[in-house]
Amino acid sequence: MQTVDAGAGAVVMDAGKSEELAPMVAGRMVPGCFHRLDVTALLVRLSPEVKRIVVNPGASLSLQMHHHRAEHWIVVQGTARVTHGDEVFLVSENQSTYIPLGERHRLENPGKVPLEMIEVQSGSYLGEDDIVRFEDVYGR
Repeated sequence: MQTVDAGAGAVVMDAGKSEELAPMVAGRMVPGCFHRLDVTALLVRLSPEVKRIVVNPGASLSLQMHHHRAEHWIVVQGTARVTHGDEVFLVSENQSTYIPLGERHRLENPGKVPLEMIEVQSGSYLGEDDIVRFEDVYGR
């Protein structure tokens, strides 16, 4: 299977040969042609959860960790200050960082424009009750 970036979707060639994708594209593709598919449908079937997160200037998320999931953060706009274990560093537009499960982490926006990022969660359980908060300015 070959995929090509298509903005809000994915372009897939020969998806009918994939056991995971075949049921989602049955009757909607011409063999050998490229087609734009809804990425959401693919992600639901393939287990990761994808979220768009916007953090206002000067705001931060709680210092937290997860027992059952890892996260990959991709910055779309702005600059993120990331706490990753004992390390703190900046992640700029078009850069990313990986947070393994069990790692304490925090996301902050030190800039003057909204921070927009994509978070991809993967693991054996992705429920919101898997968040262990150590510090939280919102009192959760």
